Amino acid sequence: MKLDGIRRALGTSGVAVARAVPDWSSRRLEDASIKPGHLVEGTHLEGIPVGQAESWPEPLAYLDGVQRSEIVGYVGTSPIIVAEIAAAVRERRRRQLHTVVEERRHLAVGRPHALAAAAGALGNLELVPLPDDEPVHPARDLARAAQAVDQRRGALEIVVGHRYRDRSDGWLVVDGPLTESPRWAADARTVGVCRSHSVLPFIGADLDCYLRLPAGHRSSIYEPGTRSLAPVRAWALRLWPWEGQDLLHGLVRIEVAPTQGLSESANRISRWLMAERVPVTAPDRRWDCLLYGIHSVEQYLRTRAV
Repeated sequence: MKLDGIRRALGTSGVAVARAVPDWSSRRLEDASIKPGHLVEGTHLEGIPVGQAESWPEPLAYLDGVQRSEIVGYVGTSPIIVAEIAAAVRERRRRQLHTVVEERRHLAVGRPHALAAAAGALGNLELVPLPDDEPVHPARDLARAAQAVDQRRGALEIVVGHRYRDRSDGWLVVDGPLTESPRWAADARTVGVCRSHSVLPFIGADLDCYLRLPAGHRSSIYEPGTRSLAPVRAWALRLWPWEGQDLLHGLVRIEVAPTQGLSESANRISRWLMAERVPVTAPDRRWDCLLYGIHSVEQYLRTRAV
């Protein structure tokens, strides 16, 4: 997106031009909470060694999405945010990753009156009106814009994932939870890898065990305590040692369909995921929780941003 051009057009239409990047611009949002899970493996939570990393034995694809947003102007005190969201699936063939599905959207987010005032400068951007049920409050409007962009990014990832599944029955690793799509949650060959731990599934001694897993260990399998209509099975997996770092260093949550929520399957999938870790030298501050293929999708999408 040519934001400077949009800003110039806004200036000629009487809109106050602005230039700022919200702190939520490039990431998804979650509120910190505890939603107790229900153990489905054993009688108490424990750390279980998964064994040596193993290469994924079958064709494998990765799904991820990116987003970026900027404030481009104000109509009165109502902000106008321009956002770009994108999602893609990259599939590994002969050790090389190839993009097989990709979608990109460009959005303008704001109060209806602000979008109407700026319409001539926004061109073909998809207009996303914010609720107009309360008086204008710039901070509240930015928070609502963050939610709107986040929701549309998630919806775009589901569209891309479904398009891939329509053409292939290969294994698909999704960056994030499976519960956003009932189709994913029921798919025995789709694996969700969640890097966020804003929502934790245990308290007390069980939480201590969950967050202090040694490297190469997984937690007992549990059913997340969500209100979703798409049940899954989950476990924590420690990709790298956390000692000397942080309790969340190298910790991911794995989600699979209930049919894959068995001890043998959890160990096997965990070993495969251990082999997909990015190198320690990866130029990304989140390297400890990244998989190679997910990192590749993110890089691809960001380099093609317009």
